[in-house]
Amino acid sequence: MGAWSLVRPSNRRDWTPDNARTAWAEFRGDSVIVHNVRNARYTSAERYTVAWEDRAYDLRRLRSAWYAVEPFEKDWRGPAHTFVSFGFDDGRFLAASVEVRKEKGEQYTLLKGMLKRFELIYVIADERDAVALRTNHRRDDVFLYPVRATPRQARAMFTDVLLRANALRERPEFYHTVANNCTSNLVRHVNRVSPRRVPWSPRTLVPGYSDELAYELGLIDTDLPFPQARERFRINDNALRYADAPDFSLRIRQPPTSHAR
Repeated sequence: MGAWSLVRPSNRRDWTPDNARTAWAEFRGDSVIVHNVRNARYTSAERYTVAWEDRAYDLRRLRSAWYAVEPFEKDWRGPAHTFVSFGFDDGRFLAASVEVRKEKGEQYTLLKGMLKRFELIYVIADERDAVALRTNHRRDDVFLYPVRATPRQARAMFTDVLLRANALRERPEFYHTVANNCTSNLVRHVNRVSPRRVPWSPRTLVPGYSDELAYELGLIDTDLPFPQARERFRINDNALRYADAPDFSLRIRQPPTSHAR
């Protein structure tokens, strides 16, 4: 136990190419430059070419926040990944995904995730990268929900996420399957900036049900009953149909029955 307690996280390891860089942000008044935005192009879930970009955003033009849920199982949606995306009034979207930072040759398991085996990373990515990897190559269902938030609240959340990415760049942390994972970090961000606090719930431990919790708390911006909302905001068909569209992010948000081009 003494030796285990001395194990420290590091940003200096032989990372997989998609985890090779950490994102960080420079704030300049109402503007921000986000460095190391990942913009990968995939031929399969395991084969890809990664580009790293610096992108500038005017925070006054941020209009929306979105909550994405990726269940890993068809029969029981409990195990899942969650991430967020932010929309600007010029049609651009930027995704933020809290993940395991894997070294080359590593494979994630729930048990290893509790034993200081993986560092935590905030992947800030082009939305096509974050979405198409999951919908078009892993072939997992992805549900992308509009968050009920004002532009000011969306900006506060976006800023909080980027500040957390900056902090991890300076002081790395271990991922933990239960206590420091994708959903637990998003809950903390929401609770720091939103008057609609997310209470502790078993549904944050099985994040495939976290969208149901968010719906009950009024965090999802819809008047549909929840079963219909899940159907409406499942984006797989559109993500496949518009995989190469220049306006991919706008297309995936269309109602699933829309075939307009």
